[in-house]
Amino acid sequence: MWKEIPIPFYFSAYFFDIINPDEILKGEKPQVRERGPYVYREFRHKRNITFNDNDTVSYREYRNFQFQPDMSNGLESDYIVMPNILALGASVMMEDRPMSLKLIMTLIFTTFNQRAFMNRTVGEIMWGYEDPFIQLINKYFPDMFPFKGKFGLFAELNNSDSGLFTVYTGIKNFSRIHLVDKWNGISKVNYWHSDQCNMINGTSGQMWAPFMTPEYSLEFYSPEACRSMKLVYEAQGTFAGIPTYRFKAPDTLFANGTVYPPNEGFCPCLESGVQNVSTCRFNAPLFLSHPHFYNADSVLAQAVLGLDPSEKEHSLFLDIHPVTGIPMNVSVKLQLSLYIKAVKGIGQTGQIKPVVLPLLWFEERGSMEGKTLEMFYTQLVLLPRVMRYAQYVLLAVGCVLLLIPIVYHMRSQEKCYLFWSSSKKGSKDKEAMQAYSESLMTSAPKGTVLQEARL
Repeated sequence: MWKEIPIPFYFSAYFFDIINPDEILKGEKPQVRERGPYVYREFRHKRNITFNDNDTVSYREYRNFQFQPDMSNGLESDYIVMPNILALGASVMMEDRPMSLKLIMTLIFTTFNQRAFMNRTVGEIMWGYEDPFIQLINKYFPDMFPFKGKFGLFAELNNSDSGLFTVYTGIKNFSRIHLVDKWNGISKVNYWHSDQCNMINGTSGQMWAPFMTPEYSLEFYSPEACRSMKLVYEAQGTFAGIPTYRFKAPDTLFANGTVYPPNEGFCPCLESGVQNVSTCRFNAPLFLSHPHFYNADSVLAQAVLGLDPSEKEHSLFLDIHPVTGIPMNVSVKLQLSLYIKAVKGIGQTGQIKPVVLPLLWFEERGSMEGKTLEMFYTQLVLLPRVMRYAQYVLLAVGCVLLLIPIVYHMRSQEKCYLFWSSSKKGSKDKEAMQAYSESLMTSAPKGTVLQEARL
């Protein structure tokens, strides 16, 4: 089960379709509408598994995605109007460069028909599309982008692995089960500006140490977010009859350094509630947050029309069985946004007001079901419940078995006493009769005695 995870995982993407691209170029507030979900079945399997001598195991986990049209609200062929990440992202990156370079960039954009906004299909946005501009960049600036050929938001995830994980097996110390020892051979990353933010903490996000308490916190390393995340206990509950602890993201998860000083290492920051991930995403001005800027500074959601943050719809949670540390029900929701603005010297940016514009938000969810759920219910709930009641039944049976010899012994004592009493009484009666007979023989005539004796 650890190698080939039997739990079905689903990846749901919700796109923010831009309604007024021309007005945005004139300096007006962006207006979006949510499209989706576009649902994919996510298959995970571990390969290159190597058990090491220091109580660790190394592996690569591969993932592939298959579109599920029956679960989706739309098709991969649907067109979405989105910011041109390459053009607008490159423009912000060029803001402090000499004007001559900006003019050259404007000329290149014009030559390759790169505009501020693009109209692409869901499949192209997700898994990549061919673009002559990307080919030019890769030819003359081969180290600028980490991808070759097609460009897509999730092109790196499909049919690929999330890096080489080395985690503890927990054989020698079960409290360290699945804790990450190294990722891609390193024990800390170098994306951020503090040792604390660069640390690889917790597990790989698939299981945790058993025997949890409400004081426990869930920590895991996410290669996609390029950082470790910590979730906190929220409440006790049940999933399909199995007791669980629910863990959620704290308010400080994406807080900026001003609101939460330990997050200062993730800066440069904007408003609280969005994390700058440009340092691990080829320096493009990309930001990570909760969907619809939930739990973020209200200024962010107010700057874009069409957003409606909701705790019920946009918060993430993990339901964990506290005795085993195994997830029963998981829903991780994150949003990817692009910071855009007008850059002097690059005509394609027009008069865009500075804004963090949502691109899409996605949910990765999975829950126990089918035979796997039945097995866990039997092992984790039914058998412990039977054993709990069985101990009382066995205790009662033991008491009965203990009482049987006691009662038997007491009844045996009583019989002995009755037998002894009756024996003693019988001997006294015989003596009395013998004395009576002797008295008759001495005081009465012989014939009378014989007559009474007959009687």
